[in-house]
Amino acid sequence: MPDNAGRYDIAVIGGGAAGMMAGITALERGRSAVIIEKNGKLGKKLFLTGKGRCNLTNACPEDELRRHIVSNEKFMYSSLKRFSNTDVMDFFRESGLKIKTERGGRVFPESDHSSDVIRVLEKRLRAGGADIRLNTRAVKLLTENGKCVGVTVSGEDGKEYDISTESVIVATGGLSYPSTGSTGDGYRFAADQGISVGELSPSLVPLEIKGDICRRLQGLSLKNVRIAVKDGNKTIFHSKDTGEMLFTHFGVSGPLILTASSEIPPEAYRRDLKLYIDLKPALGVEELDQRVQRDFREAMNREYRNSLSKLLPSSLIPVMVEVTRTDPDKKVNSVTKEERSRLVNSLKAFELEIKGTRGFEEAVITKGGISVKETDPKTLGSKKVGGLYFAGEVLDVDAHTGGFNLQIAWSTGYAAGSFA
Repeated sequence: MPDNAGRYDIAVIGGGAAGMMAGITALERGRSAVIIEKNGKLGKKLFLTGKGRCNLTNACPEDELRRHIVSNEKFMYSSLKRFSNTDVMDFFRESGLKIKTERGGRVFPESDHSSDVIRVLEKRLRAGGADIRLNTRAVKLLTENGKCVGVTVSGEDGKEYDISTESVIVATGGLSYPSTGSTGDGYRFAADQGISVGELSPSLVPLEIKGDICRRLQGLSLKNVRIAVKDGNKTIFHSKDTGEMLFTHFGVSGPLILTASSEIPPEAYRRDLKLYIDLKPALGVEELDQRVQRDFREAMNREYRNSLSKLLPSSLIPVMVEVTRTDPDKKVNSVTKEERSRLVNSLKAFELEIKGTRGFEEAVITKGGISVKETDPKTLGSKKVGGLYFAGEVLDVDAHTGGFNLQIAWSTGYAAGSFA
């Protein structure tokens, strides 16, 4: 065994949000810990979150926070009680990081630099005496008599060696942003131990749309709109609040779309999925019809295609004219009630056919993961293998955008580090 192999109380595989929090928590309980990170620095994915600003958590009340957890919310109850969003904010303040709360309860470092968050976490790890091994890849878990007793790793020189431990915490992330090292190692470690891993799919991800409408509208950003996603006659998602979205060459993106993607079951993409955009959410159908009639009266001698400038962005007008199947050169005073009704309905429910999602390269998180039925919700320990714990995105838990997924990482990391 090489000199640098060593023996520790705990090995943490993954130096991201959950892994660093797990390591800090274990160290501050008097345990020795080694952090195994395949990248050349800690927190590579954390560096990118919130467009580089790092949306740490959300300051909303606890019951509201739990409602933003899409998959296996009940599993998170114990972890969130043990280390809540308030605890997270206190943790960073006490560590010397100034934080601020913005619209929607989103919490950021005051500096708007995710690097400051990573610096605080690394400082706490080093202060606790962590052995941080960068450019070191976990190869496999070591088990004896149904208990995890260490991990085989590969160092910078490519040589493999074993690290002996009392416990191992797997915090390897999911499959999203594979360039940051999230390549599914944790799922493989779990599967090798006979632990179930659910179907994996991209989430908080842009949607691809059939046809060429989105390509024609590429670059158009819509604000203060609502959206709904329907699977046949069943509504899968309906945005409660208005928000922003963006048309791209492949489909649609933006905060509203990412949130919607987290609510769509992976199997639904194999069916007839439709996206509906309410372009005028502040007006009911009758109110909007009256508004359209008023606009038409003011432009009664204009052609239909030249009468919509007060209702729509210029790039959307030719598309709307096509969608409403009305002669673009028809004088507005000749537009029939039926044609006007088609316009009003299209303004309230602009329809697009969903083809699927973009890939893991563009997904913020991974939906699916290690079975929560086979993981103790209090300790985050495996029910099948002793001394083996899981934390963060590797688990089958995911949430909306807005700091909620990082809260899951902090809470599960804290729980795993406390009990490992």
